[in-house]
Amino acid sequence: METVLITGGTGMVGKHLTELLVLKGYDVIIVSRTKVMARRHASISYATWNIAEQTIERSAIEKADYIINLAGAGVADKRWFAARKKEILESRTNSGKLLVKALQTIPNKVKCVVNASAIGWYGADTAISLKEGFREDAPADTQYLGDTCRQWEESISPIAALGIRLVKLRIGIVLSKNGGALVEFKKPLRSGIAAILGSGKQIISWIHVEDLCRMFAFAIESPNMNGIYNAVATNPVTNEGLTLALAKVLRGKAYKSLHVPAFLLKIILGEMSIEVLKSATVSNGKVLSEGFQFHFPTIEVALNDLHESEPRDK
Repeated sequence: METVLITGGTGMVGKHLTELLVLKGYDVIIVSRTKVMARRHASISYATWNIAEQTIERSAIEKADYIINLAGAGVADKRWFAARKKEILESRTNSGKLLVKALQTIPNKVKCVVNASAIGWYGADTAISLKEGFREDAPADTQYLGDTCRQWEESISPIAALGIRLVKLRIGIVLSKNGGALVEFKKPLRSGIAAILGSGKQIISWIHVEDLCRMFAFAIESPNMNGIYNAVATNPVTNEGLTLALAKVLRGKAYKSLHVPAFLLKIILGEMSIEVLKSATVSNGKVLSEGFQFHFPTIEVALNDLHESEPRDK
């Protein structure tokens, strides 16, 4: 039985991924800042690391056949003041550096490292990207999030020189009923308001959490996968399209659409509003060429799955 070490395994994606890997027959080691004593499952164990001190439990590295690195402070959790921007960046780059150091110095049998990144790498849509989608060879955007993604990916890159297969997944907006962006989209709908942000025409490149977790598993199980892949669904959607599709699923016809002006979002969100209002059409052609198949290729299929057990307001 092979072992997968997951950093950031206590977050939304990490919890889903752990469940999937256990179902597939893997042992999972979840690495976090504090040791968890109670085991949720016989196949799940826990280890600690300290990113600031650049230390990790030696035995965790020794046991791992694969590493999936999800570590990083939430990008949208707090307003982007200088200290928060520093935390977002360093939580990613320092975790990458720690894994590189550990694999360089601790004897191990690791076959593959899969590192999370984000489509924040890409800038705003161009005439070409609107037709073809941003591909993995596009340059990093020069604004904060693009530069953060660049440094994030660079921090883990030395692993490839160790002869370990390295896969980087640039993840789109993750849709889950247990957290993330969808929770924020749902809040106004509790009052019957479908809040369309700005013009609503900006493209959102998204992915269902189940497909994302399946892609992580696919990456470790596919020896030919190497390098960077966009982790987004086949059919991007506009902000307005996502908002209205969600409103229909949750409230039927019992809602009213309302545009939230861009200037108001800039006041409320500050610099983060750039990403909220940015249109980014991202291609998943490369991962499709590896043979990955999406269970949730359209926003309607994804939202119906995520809310099939919830009663509709009328």
